[in-house]
Amino acid sequence: MRKITQSLLMAVAFLFTTVIMAQSTVSGIVLEAGINMPLPGANIVEKGTSNGVVTDFDGNFTLNTKGSSGEIVITYVGYTSKTVSFSGNATLGNVFLESSQVGLQEVQIIASVAVDRKTPVAVSTIKSEEIALKLSTQEFPEILKSTPGVYATRAGGGYGDGRISLRGFGSENVAVMINGVPVNDMENGAVYWSNWAGLGDVTSSLQVQRGLGASKVAVPSVGGTVNIITKTTDAEQGGNIFTGIGNDGYLKYGMTYSTGLSEKGFAATVSASKITGDGYVDGTEFSGYNYFISLSQQLSDSHRLSFSAFGAQQTHGQRFNRSTISELLDTDSGPQKANKDWGYKNGQVYHQSYNFYHKPQISLNHLWEINDSSVLSTALYASFGSGGGRRDEGSKIGSSDYRIGSSGLQPIDFDAVVEENIANGAGGSTDIISSSRNSHQWFGVLSSYKNTISDKLTISGGLDARSYVGSHWYQVDDLLGGEFFLDNETDTFAFGNPLKVGDRYNKDYDGIVFRSGLFAQAEYQVNESFNLFVATDISNTNYKKEEFMNNEIIGSRTSADINFLGYGIKGGGNYNLDSNNNVFVNVGYFSKAPFLTSVFLNEDTLELNEGAENEKVFSVELGYGYRSDKLYANVNLYRTSWLDKSISGSYPGPTPESERVYYNLLGMDALHQGIEVDFRYKFSDELTLTGMASIGDWQWKSDVSASVRNQDGDEVDVVDVYAKDLKVGDAAQTTFALGANYKIAEKSKIYVDYNYAGDMFSSYFVTDRGSADLPDTWKTPSYGLFDAGLSHTFEMGSFEAVLNGKVNNVFNTEYISDANDTDGTSASALVYYGAGRTYSVGLKIKF
Repeated sequence: MRKITQSLLMAVAFLFTTVIMAQSTVSGIVLEAGINMPLPGANIVEKGTSNGVVTDFDGNFTLNTKGSSGEIVITYVGYTSKTVSFSGNATLGNVFLESSQVGLQEVQIIASVAVDRKTPVAVSTIKSEEIALKLSTQEFPEILKSTPGVYATRAGGGYGDGRISLRGFGSENVAVMINGVPVNDMENGAVYWSNWAGLGDVTSSLQVQRGLGASKVAVPSVGGTVNIITKTTDAEQGGNIFTGIGNDGYLKYGMTYSTGLSEKGFAATVSASKITGDGYVDGTEFSGYNYFISLSQQLSDSHRLSFSAFGAQQTHGQRFNRSTISELLDTDSGPQKANKDWGYKNGQVYHQSYNFYHKPQISLNHLWEINDSSVLSTALYASFGSGGGRRDEGSKIGSSDYRIGSSGLQPIDFDAVVEENIANGAGGSTDIISSSRNSHQWFGVLSSYKNTISDKLTISGGLDARSYVGSHWYQVDDLLGGEFFLDNETDTFAFGNPLKVGDRYNKDYDGIVFRSGLFAQAEYQVNESFNLFVATDISNTNYKKEEFMNNEIIGSRTSADINFLGYGIKGGGNYNLDSNNNVFVNVGYFSKAPFLTSVFLNEDTLELNEGAENEKVFSVELGYGYRSDKLYANVNLYRTSWLDKSISGSYPGPTPESERVYYNLLGMDALHQGIEVDFRYKFSDELTLTGMASIGDWQWKSDVSASVRNQDGDEVDVVDVYAKDLKVGDAAQTTFALGANYKIAEKSKIYVDYNYAGDMFSSYFVTDRGSADLPDTWKTPSYGLFDAGLSHTFEMGSFEAVLNGKVNNVFNTEYISDANDTDGTSASALVYYGAGRTYSVGLKIKF
């Protein structure tokens, strides 16, 4: 018996040892091919078994296999699966998954996507999963508020009225590109986020390239580039339906569907949603329809054609006019919600400030893989925008005498205005509602050629051409009970003529822009650790104007052409010290054309501003990065000199009867410098910590003087502007953020984020700085906000469902997000308060 027992024990021990010896450990890092971004949540399964794990936040995985050799299968939604063989313990290193989205390759070529530890720029990338988790009811730019150098607010608080500043530069000097196509307004550089209100639904990745960035085209990237890559056509069949509710009547629902890639190489993806709500701020009701379509056809082994169209048709009430702090505090609604730009008419909400716009963007992309080493990607695109913003004529609307209540911020009593217009009879309406209409036709071509000459040298180049016509006019929308309205501008065709609803008045002109340029870049891989690049571009910007309203113009109603030649050169290098550490440096100089609004100071005439000239920018940046299994960190130092900035504008004359006067300040210099730090630390398999700190020192560096001229071009005054050493306003110069993501269960996670903003100085009109004795601009109070959210994935029958809940500004903190002043004091400052506590709950069902 003893011998039998010993034999059994030996057999068991032998079998146990055999099993132990048969097991292996396989580890690696799963990254997205092309941009080296980690793919958290990718599935790694030992082939033929149910044994598997998922990657962590940084794409790392470790799998204890059941066999000593075999294969593992790596899968991730939206990417092509990959099978890797192993034998014994294996460290696979970086494993790259290709996106299953058809058409993404040509977009990434044109869009100049930066690659980690290779492209020498300071970059932050946000994937669609994080956007879905955190965007909630926020404006799209607000998803970037935890990014170094970024200051994002909702501005007035209306749907789509958000704004973004990058390293102290406003949107007119931050290049915003969607799939490589610039969307900054071609007349003034502005970005109107309400035109792209549905981007959160269709964005695949959002990359912020701070500083000069990786873009090759001639774009206004003084502060940086916001590079938005939308989803293309999914090669896998399936889709989802989703819905969400939130504070103040917020409701959203929609769907996405992909046909998958057919045997003949065709694929299609469509997405659509509707969103409505009352708005957090009083009088900011909104409604919008968002849509997206992507079609792709593989024509041959070398050629692929892709078509995409997307847009957002929306209407929303606005809080356009700012108020003083004392005015806002003396309201029933409170400073966060109070709004002076709305009221009631016939018992219904009626808006003084109201925006309506639709700006679809259509693109046709062609990819030609010429051979194994060269590829040509070309995009033809078009955009047709139409809409406008409501305005009023007269002195009654907005006056405290025409309010429902005693406060100047109570709702407007439009019925009182209607009654007086009716009583005025043959005198017509004294006050009306009109709109400033803006439409445009925008066509462009963007083509980029890339040739991998050798393992070390890659060259690329191409062309960028854009044609734009923007039409602008005032139009009568509501006579408010009267029979007609008389325009009081004597130099217009409408003067003295009774105007009816639909008539144009006061202004009617087209701004015409044609921009063309060439760009080239060379990238040299010195060795596995050292990468160099140099890029250059040259472009010509042609402006002219066509005037239809001014009755004093004799002869041609088209202005002379004016051309501005711009150019830029930038270069840099990245050196990977080892597998963990890298450093980079970049330096660049460019000269950019002024905006059309600086070339034609007076929108009523065809007079060119002969003093308009190119602005110059010199920038240098030094960066350091650290990568390990636990810690991902970056440190960046930057210094940007903005030379010969042109500041143009107008203001009323000294008396009500005086005509407006116009100025053009030349030689305004500014210096933006600072340090940025960001990190992501994997504390455990369940807990990841994130953080950033950004400390800037942004100042004006010159005093200037300029002539002030009347509409005839005669000098009527000289403006002295004392701006030297004043802080650049309109954005927080000190920001930091801390965040925690915790996996509370296999398919459940929570997050908490804290964002701090300080050292924000109010904006101001430079013409108000006419004395050297004025104090610095007013510094607004610092503030910090907490956001929190929960995501849970579960099975709903045969479908996978994701439930999200989010709360922004958890503690309902009152804070001033935007301010401007004239004398450096809080008493005179006109401000917006940021939103208080908001929330949303959403459900997505995948099929």
